[in-house]
Amino acid sequence: MNQRQSFTLANHLQFILPSLLGIFLFMIPVPQEDGITIPIAILSGKLQGWIGPAVPEIMTILIVLTVIGTLLAKWVNPSFIKNSPFFTTLFNVTPVWVVARILGGVFAVMTIFQIGPEWVWSDVTGGLLLSSEGLLTILFSVFLFAGLFLPLLLNFGLLELCGALLTKIMRPLFGLPGRSSIDALASWLGDGTIGVLLTSKQYEEGFYTKKEAAVIGTTFSVVSITFSLVVISEVGLGDYFVPFYLTVALSGLVAAILLPRIPPLSKKKNTYFNEQEGDDKMETIPEGYTRFGYGYEQALMQAKKNNSATKFFQDGAKNILDMWMGVAPIVMAMGTLALIVAENTPFFEWIGTPLIPLLELMQIPEAAEASKSILVGFADMFLPAIFASGIESELTRFVIACLSVTQLIYMSEVGGLLLGSKIPVNFKDLVVVFLLRTIITLPIIVIAAHIIF
Repeated sequence: MNQRQSFTLANHLQFILPSLLGIFLFMIPVPQEDGITIPIAILSGKLQGWIGPAVPEIMTILIVLTVIGTLLAKWVNPSFIKNSPFFTTLFNVTPVWVVARILGGVFAVMTIFQIGPEWVWSDVTGGLLLSSEGLLTILFSVFLFAGLFLPLLLNFGLLELCGALLTKIMRPLFGLPGRSSIDALASWLGDGTIGVLLTSKQYEEGFYTKKEAAVIGTTFSVVSITFSLVVISEVGLGDYFVPFYLTVALSGLVAAILLPRIPPLSKKKNTYFNEQEGDDKMETIPEGYTRFGYGYEQALMQAKKNNSATKFFQDGAKNILDMWMGVAPIVMAMGTLALIVAENTPFFEWIGTPLIPLLELMQIPEAAEASKSILVGFADMFLPAIFASGIESELTRFVIACLSVTQLIYMSEVGGLLLGSKIPVNFKDLVVVFLLRTIITLPIIVIAAHIIF
């Protein structure tokens, strides 16, 4: 039997107060005029409103600085990079990411100055990502507050408690540790980007295996309630939000149960970031403990180790830089490329053509028009809703709206973030997961649509 630890009132408060603040900031729904959101999103929205017009220039500078730092690390490796594990990890990346960062820098400069071919920097390609209301402006403010306050969720014991309590649910259903429930909740109530960031940080710190990180990143970084409301409103079916979201939740749950059990996710290695073999000792409850009692003790021990305000803000600052400089260039590069293909070529129409007979078999009205919208979501989640707005059938618009949310992997945000993070997935993995999510969720969504309409 393990020797029970003794703790003071200060130790209890050290766990309870930061964890409650983290739960409030990342997970408590707050009603707003335009829907339900979370405090972190409110803070980032306020900042975006104050400095939004200047953010595209700031992000361009950050992306260019990232490119310069990456090239310095590869060619010169100065002491400030060589002697810092943080800067070494941030700048000394593989050749593929060097190219991607340079491409992101080129696209950002072309977009901000509107130079070169218009199809690179137009409002529907590079400009969609890098404008005062574009994705990178949103990510700038989200990353600032999420990065600063992430240690409240990660460092003070909340994950240890949830890991002990929820493993009995998460392991059998999804093959995941209980602590991953926090990632899912933060995504669901806040934003998929927050889920990816949480997962990436925990993977780097050795709490998830490669397989677990890949599963969580591609399965639980779900679209927020707020953004789902925007999608269903865009297709003119705002009154159907409740059945829409229930359909999304059901089909997403089925996908989350099935995907970890089939390739490519099932083939990921069960090793940690440092290549050690994975084990489940953290989830084994010693004799003489209840699940809650052991989880609570582990939480207090974790909180006890984090009693420095300086370290808290240092960790937060590193998170912010890691997100800004590590992720933004990849989002700019991959997102712009995907949008260029979607807007300027018939590629997504071509690959959607084989789906027409399937949609007709499922009795989906305007199947030919619908087929164009189904796979374009890989470029950007909002594109299917835009493409579907001209379709007359409410049933068809409902199906497209649901599918665009449950497909989850779109290169202008979550896909780009996954590729820019340390989570072990590559572009091919994302393509396959996107197609599998489409195949798994489409029949469920269609059945629900035929019941509703």
